[in-house]
Amino acid sequence: MSGVRRVYIANRGEIALRVIEACERLGYETVLGVSSVDRETLAAKRASRVLVVGGPRSTDSYLNREAVLHAALSTGCHAVHPGYGFLAESGDFARACAENGLIFIGPKPEQLETLGDKLSARAFAESVGVPVSPGGQTSTLEEATALAEKTGFPLLVKAAYGGGGRGMKLVTRMEELPEAWRVASSEAASAFGDGTVFLERFVSAAKHIEVQILGDAHGACVHLGERECSVQFRYQKMLEEAPSTALHPEDRVKLFDYAIKIGRGLGYRGLGTVEFLYNVGTREISFLEVNPRVQVEHPVTEAVTGVDLVREQILVAFGGTLPFTQNDISVEGHAVELRLTAQDPEHGLRPTPGRLKRWRPTPIGGVRWETHMYEGYLFPPYYDALMAKIIAWGPSREDALRQARRAVDELEVEGPTTNRALLSKLLMLSAVTENSVTTRWLEDQFNERKLP
Repeated sequence: MSGVRRVYIANRGEIALRVIEACERLGYETVLGVSSVDRETLAAKRASRVLVVGGPRSTDSYLNREAVLHAALSTGCHAVHPGYGFLAESGDFARACAENGLIFIGPKPEQLETLGDKLSARAFAESVGVPVSPGGQTSTLEEATALAEKTGFPLLVKAAYGGGGRGMKLVTRMEELPEAWRVASSEAASAFGDGTVFLERFVSAAKHIEVQILGDAHGACVHLGERECSVQFRYQKMLEEAPSTALHPEDRVKLFDYAIKIGRGLGYRGLGTVEFLYNVGTREISFLEVNPRVQVEHPVTEAVTGVDLVREQILVAFGGTLPFTQNDISVEGHAVELRLTAQDPEHGLRPTPGRLKRWRPTPIGGVRWETHMYEGYLFPPYYDALMAKIIAWGPSREDALRQARRAVDELEVEGPTTNRALLSKLLMLSAVTENSVTTRWLEDQFNERKLP
């Protein structure tokens, strides 16, 4: 490939800005496709070139595959970076990129298809010796009832082709199953275009642990340690950290082994996150899913390993080899990431779009901000509520939490209601400081009116 490489960025917000920065450091040009309401974002101000690809709704712009491909091809781009969300996990889109001579900065189409279907992902995990929770697919409520009796309660009804908590319902007794089955299937069909659901035994008192992997097209695959993401509300993560202080050392080794088995078994190319549920008391490990893309929480892994994950993701997509082996990777210190959102904790974290009147993050040593916010920015109602990621590093977990608290408390922000006060409170609670939380803990706190 001759000349300067040019990358089309098929995303928005802080991840678009993050990809632009990585490309700039590599000397690559960038083309950013935006919706009609995203023309004044920081990413749009930073990209080498900007094109409006459609209206404000995602289906008219960021999810409009034909518009995205046309924009990338008409501007002479060599590759497409999908970020996360939108088209990032679409095997059809990845294949369309390849058919049009574009490099898709992510896994191969067939890998996306295997992992995008949670049932096939479960089956593949089992085939390489990775433990999964009991459960399976059913086509009718009668089949679901029979499988529920065999699996036991509590259990989850889950969308086969979804994520982010949509199409997922917790069932604690048989009487709840018919309604959960109906709602989960309906949500899955609406959000993902396919109402297929399956049952899975719910791992109680679970920690959410995920392992970052990175593979190249030449057969190399390494892990970059684990992250814990147990502080979540309705399956949406609010605080992530690396490493996890809850893992037994022997179980950490098992998790790394499982993740690498999946990566090597697939011949995986690019960044991926292998997710597990972990019961601290019983030390039970259950495969959850693989996210075949860059994760929102990738900066905590970067903070403790010193590896620029987005840079490496881009380079391996262009055919490069990993510049390190497993023995070269080490974890130093501790990092936490907080998600600051335009949501109102007093009303169930309802989205609160609007004009940002004041935005003054305080510079603090050991704290990294990833954000597309600026004073005067009009936060639109069409997309997710993420305003900024606050990443704090310290030699110990206590140091990292202390820096994170200071960053949250000293932030000056006015305009949309945010979850800042909730984040500040969370960082003071003993369950968080002692890391005794489980995946249901935060939701239980809301239900019991202990928060916000």
